Formats: sequence, C-alpha cells, structure tokens
Amino acid sequence: MSSTDHRSLSEVHGTVAVPVAKGWRRLLAFIGPAYLVSVGYMDPGNWATDIAGGSAFGYKLLWVLLMSNLMALLLQSLSARLGIVRGLDLAQASRHTYPPWVNLPLYVLAEIAIAACDLAEVIGMAIGLNLLFGVPLLTGVLITAADALIILFLMNRGMRVLEVFIISLVAMIGLSFLAEMFIVRPELSPLLQGFKPSMLEGKALYIAIGIIGATVMPHNLYLHSSLVQTRMHGRDGKGIREALRFNFIDTTVALNIAFLVNAAILILAAAAFHRTGHTDVAEIDQAHALLRDLFGDLAPMLFAVALIGSGQSSTITGTLAGQIVMEGYLDLRIRPWLRRLITRVIAIVPAVACIVWYGEDSLGELLVFSQVVLSLQLGFAVIPLIHFCSDKQRMGEYVIKPWVKVLAWITASIIVVLNARLVVDEIVGWIGPDGGITLLQGLVMLVVAAAFALLLYVTFKPFIRPDRKGEGHLHETVPELRAPTGRRYKRISIAVDFSAIDQRSIDAAVAQGGTEAEYILIHVTESAAARYAGPLSMDHETVGDAANLQRYVDRMIELGYRAVARTGQGHSVRVIAEIVNASECDLLVMGGHGHRGLKDILLGATVDAVRHRVTVPVLIVR
Repeated sequence: MSSTDHRSLSEVHGTVAVPVAKGWRRLLAFIGPAYLVSVGYMDPGNWATDIAGGSAFGYKLLWVLLMSNLMALLLQSLSARLGIVRGLDLAQASRHTYPPWVNLPLYVLAEIAIAACDLAEVIGMAIGLNLLFGVPLLTGVLITAADALIILFLMNRGMRVLEVFIISLVAMIGLSFLAEMFIVRPELSPLLQGFKPSMLEGKALYIAIGIIGATVMPHNLYLHSSLVQTRMHGRDGKGIREALRFNFIDTTVALNIAFLVNAAILILAAAAFHRTGHTDVAEIDQAHALLRDLFGDLAPMLFAVALIGSGQSSTITGTLAGQIVMEGYLDLRIRPWLRRLITRVIAIVPAVACIVWYGEDSLGELLVFSQVVLSLQLGFAVIPLIHFCSDKQRMGEYVIKPWVKVLAWITASIIVVLNARLVVDEIVGWIGPDGGITLLQGLVMLVVAAAFALLLYVTFKPFIRPDRKGEGHLHETVPELRAPTGRRYKRISIAVDFSAIDQRSIDAAVAQGGTEAEYILIHVTESAAARYAGPLSMDHETVGDAANLQRYVDRMIELGYRAVARTGQGHSVRVIAEIVNASECDLLVMGGHGHRGLKDILLGATVDAVRHRVTVPVLIVR
C-alpha cells in the first residue's frame, strides 16, 4: 500500500530466520546488526577527532576514547533491549510517549544529527578518493551521491549480503590499521599512560566532546533498536531472553572492534605526528601527506584505502537511520530510494558550499564540527532511551536493573554536562567584556535556551507525571465495519489499508457478491523489515497488521459472510498482484486515495500499477 496509513517504520532491515539448532550456529544467526551499527563508530568523523586528538595531545585522550566506548556499549545495549522487548525503535517509542510539540523538535534534532553524520561520510569518502586516485574534492563529494544506489542494490540482495559487505569493509579497515601499527611502532609505556583520566580544558575539551559525539552517535541508537528486530525469534520469555543475550554478545564484539580501530587511529596520530613534533595535524589529507614524508608510500596508501572503506560502509548508517527517524517521529513514509537521496543531498549541500566559499582546506574543520554537533544532540536521544528501558509497566520483567539504571544516568550526565560546558564557554566568548552580541548570536542563544527547556522536559517529566498513554498499535484507530449489502461475483479480493476508505471498499465488494461470494481481504505491510525479509518478518508492525486484518475478517464472518485474510510483506504492488492472481478470484476491489503528481512520486501509485499486473476486473472505490 502507499503510505496513506501514516505509520512509522518499525525496522530498517529484513528479518532473518533463526535455526532450530543450538550452540554457535544459533548464535551466528543473531550476529550482524551490531556490525552495521559499528561502522558508524569508525567513520571519517572519528578519524578527524582521533587525528586531531592524537597529534595535539599524544596518547592523553585514549581514556576519553575508552570511556566513550563503554558509554556506547551500555547505550547500544539499552537500544537493543528496547527493540527486542517492545518491538519499537526509539523514534516510534518517542512518538507513542510524547505529545506532538515535543516530538517535532526531537525529530528536527535527530535529522540534524543524521545530516552531521552523513556530512562526515561524504567528506571522508571524497578525501579518500582524492588521496588514492587524485579525484578533485568537489567531484568526489558529488560522486558520493551514488552511494544511495549501492545501498539499494545491496538491500535488495538481502540482509545477509548486506552484512557480509559491511563485515568485509570492517575487516579491510582493521587490517589496514594493524599494518600501520607495525610501521609506526608506538611506544608501549606512554600508550598505557594514556588510559589514565586527566583534566579537560580548552581545545582538549572540544576534541574530547567531538570524540564522544563521534563514538556515542545518537542516530545509531535509533538504528540499533530497529536492526535487532531483524531476527525471527520467539516472543515468549525464553525467546526474548535468548535474543537479549545473543545481541549483547554481538554488540560487545562489534563495538570493541570499532574501539580498536579508533584507538589505532589516535595511536597512529600520536606516534607518527605528536612524537615527531607535528602537534597541529587536524586534517585527514595533511595526515596522509605527513605519513608519506615520515614512513614512505605504504603507510599513506593503507591510510587512504581504510578511509574509503570507512566512508563507504558508514554511509549506510546515516541513510537508513534517516528513514527510521522520519517514519518514527512524523508517521510519514516515502519511498526508500527518495528518503536516502534526500539524506545524501542534505549532506552534500554543506560540503559543496564549504568547498566553493571557503576552499578545500575548510573540510577538516567541518569534519570535527560535525562530530561536536552529534555530541550536542546525544542527550535528546539518550535520556528518552533510559526512561523507556526503565518503564516497568511497558518493559515488564525485562526492565533494566537498578545498577544499570545508575550507570545509564551517570553516562547521560557526563554527556550533558560536557556539552553544557562547551556551549556556555562558547556563549561567554561571544559576549566579551563589552557585553554586546550580534543578532545572529542572540537568535542562537534563544535556540539554545529552547533546547535546554526541551531537555529538562524529557528528563524530569516522567518522574513528575509518568505518561501512560499506552502502547497502541501503529494504526491507533481501526474502523468498525457495518453490515454491507449486495451480491454478484463468487470470489472477490479486497485490498485494505486500515483507513476510512476500507468501509466503502468492502461495501462495494459485498454489493457485487452478497452472502454467496467468498471474500479475500488483503493487506501488505511495507515496513523496512517486511520489505526486505518478506514472509520472515515478525516486527511490531507486521504482527499488528495481521491482528487488525483478522478483526476485519472476524467481523465479516460475524455478519454472515465468508471471508479469509491474506497478509503480505514488501512492495505493495507486486504482493497484491501475486495474491490476487494466486487466489483465482474474479474481481479485485481497491480504494483509490486520489493523489497524483508529487504525492505519487512520494507515496507511490499503487492502484494504477496493480491493475496492469492482474487479469481480473479492478473496481476502484473513492
């Protein structure tokens, strides 16, 4: 169906069947989602902050990197728990919990974070192409628009193909930096001292916040809560506990690999640059040139290869998270290729603008700034996540334990306090001794004040007045059917989408067949999980759709009609046509919503496409 039902996306990827076999084979079925998330933890944005930190402060910020990894492990575990237990991603849970005036700014902040992430991928990929093949940066930025096509190709091939592609790129990045370690030969004793916490001031604080933002990425929390639902496990207590255990193993292994890659980048910068007196290296291309000067041709070549792999793999994170956030917060679904293209264009525009107006040298600073933006948005994703996983009523026996809750709130506090300090320092710097500010700075201060008020709301509101809005299904209101009249055909298919037009479609169908006909009610679930996994999909939306369709069938049977339910998953046009042709019906009744032009491009033109694929008459009801 076209997305006129205004429902959010439940998952980004398809469901993978879990074998009956026990042991490592069953564990392997759950391995994968965290690797797709982990690529966002070793993207070009991480490179920028790690290189800047390593060259300026040597190994002294390794403890920040370790702390960030522990934070990420805790928060991603909470994200996985939310998706497994409640069958909702973080954006959907927010929409079901907060009023629209809260969800809208939360959505805008999430989109800003996704744009900042994708901006890092675009810049990193362009720099990698420039370093390895001499492609001009502006051309490289424009080439990255094709990444969306690569993603669509891989996703159409299936979940496992996509995961193999990602794991292969992660392996390439890891092996490249392993080789780099043998080339630069870091000193062990100062390296170990880097894990000892130290005070953060000035530039060190700015880079540390960038490291946290680049490591604990807010959009990854939305993504992971969707990806863990790609496995078709039991929904009983045993199945949920097993999924939680196996996904924790998946998350731990994947994020620790990402930590080792990030640590290798910082160690590389510290050993190659800081140790040799180059303490102001903040640009990726500058690091590449210095590696050639210091160590010959092999080190910079491995560096560029890993950078291209990083940019190509982590672009999947931003584009898929963008789809989740839009559908979760806004209850708006548009075609996946268009959503991904929009995400990529949002990232390309500022990169092109920086190159055109400020020159290619500005891209390094833009990379670090993008990671600081990610960190500033973290509180608005982390705090709701903690509240959702602490909700005894909705999480039941799977609510997080008190000690986990304490660690989660400490993590959130560290993130918020560091970000608040950075913002306050920046604003104080604006004001200066004369107390004057520009109009733009004044507007920014108003936005900061509004964001602070929003953060206070999402933090304290559940403690003051817990929200018991109820989970509800993604179709919050399903119309009750009245007794229809009429007769004509013997076997009639009816496509429904749980909107007000369903009543008219069923009335029209019954008018053609009466009580003698058999009615086949069809509904197609178009969540990303259903789209890519088909019949294996068991996400929140798929299960709810099946239940609602059965309500329609039961009501028709109660009224004296013969009716059966046929659910489908994936592309609505193809699935409807397949069900109709396989059912040997002699009439198809569909509701036409009457949109055309731009809405057809955004939402799809289901009726027109279906009638060309079936061999029976199609009755269109409006």
